[in-house]
Amino acid sequence: MRIKQLEYLVKVAESPSITQAANELYISQPSLSHAIKELEEEMNVVLLNRSQKGVALTSQGEEFLSYARQILEQIDLLNRRFKEDETPHQIFSVAGQHYAFVVDAFVRLLKRFEHMDYQASLKELRTYEVIEDVANLKSEIGVIYRSNYNRQVINTELKKHQLTFTSLIKVRPHVFIYKEHPLASYDKISLQDLIPYPKLSYEQGHHNSFYFWEEVLADHASPKTITVSDRATLFNLAIGLNGYTISSGIINADLNGETIIARPLVSNEVIELGYITSNLHRLRPIAEEYLILLKERLDVALADSID
Repeated sequence: MRIKQLEYLVKVAESPSITQAANELYISQPSLSHAIKELEEEMNVVLLNRSQKGVALTSQGEEFLSYARQILEQIDLLNRRFKEDETPHQIFSVAGQHYAFVVDAFVRLLKRFEHMDYQASLKELRTYEVIEDVANLKSEIGVIYRSNYNRQVINTELKKHQLTFTSLIKVRPHVFIYKEHPLASYDKISLQDLIPYPKLSYEQGHHNSFYFWEEVLADHASPKTITVSDRATLFNLAIGLNGYTISSGIINADLNGETIIARPLVSNEVIELGYITSNLHRLRPIAEEYLILLKERLDVALADSID
């Protein structure tokens, strides 16, 4: 088994076709296919399903890929540690649903590394993409939520991908609205109160089941619905159209300003915010440091929201 073969497998997994993977690796498609075939024969495993439509990882291939990424990560660490001519290196990557406290913790983490060059990644992704990103070790930590409604489905996906969910906090659902919204003066808001206003939700791509939506009570019918792809657009629509979204109620005024407010929703649902990690990967010290900051910024954001 050669390092190049592992790198080739990762590239194939990340590319829409083996031809594109070969082009990006600057080798011929037959050479790439042969290298993967040699790896399969040596390890006595079938990594790819091959058909006229292209190639896809087998279940064994997905597991093998997780280990391959770990090996390549360790090799990268060795190169960074012992090569003096190193370029700025990737120090940390986190993926999450659209939560301001995740960004806040990331900012504070990188401020501790202002004295050095680095590359870091913060990805606001769709729910299923967060799970995949951590499962494929592209991110060490992913931040998502579970609820009474989606818990079984989320737990099944986490188990399938060998991931662990660690709870951070449990809160009741809140409605995010513009501070001058007609319902802003309400102490509590019911689903009936929300009927006249547009419901704002994050687009979930191919995995568009209600179980993967970022908003609790996503299956609640609304006569006006708008899907968006980013947090800034959602807040702009909340302001411009008196739209609303249902979330945790945790707002970071430093990052989001004071134009969006949260009001409790009349519901028995519970939102459990937490982070996921891979069972196949041991968190590096910087990831552990991020988790400390994540919990700290969540507590601060929660206190500010209550005030």
